[in-house]
Amino acid sequence: MVKEVEVSVYGAEVLCPSCVNLPSSKETFEWLEAAISRKFPNQPFKISYIDIYNPPNDEDKKLFAERVIEEDMFYPVVLVEQEVVGEGNPKLKTIYAELEKYGYKAE
Repeated sequence: MVKEVEVSVYGAEVLCPSCVNLPSSKETFEWLEAAISRKFPNQPFKISYIDIYNPPNDEDKKLFAERVIEEDMFYPVVLVEQEVVGEGNPKLKTIYAELEKYGYKAE
C-alpha cells in the first residue's frame, strides 16, 4: 500500500505578473488533479489548493503562503509532501518523478 501523499498547489485568483500567458493557479490545480489521477489510478493522494492571500487556518500552510508572497515566487507553486516541485509553470514529469519516490507506479 502506497502512503497517501499530499500535493499542495499555492496560488491566487490574479495571475502571477510573470505568468501572463499561462493557466491560472486554479486551472493548474484542476489539471494536475486530473493528470495525477490518470497516471496513478487507484493510488491514493490528497491534493489541495491554497489561496496565498486567504490561506486556511493550518499554520504550515499559512507560513508557506506568506513565503510565496514575500519571496516573490512564481505561482502556482506546487509542493509534494512539503517539497517544492514546481513554480509558475510546473512540469508534470518533475511532479510524477517526486510521486514515484513515494512508491507511486504508473499504470
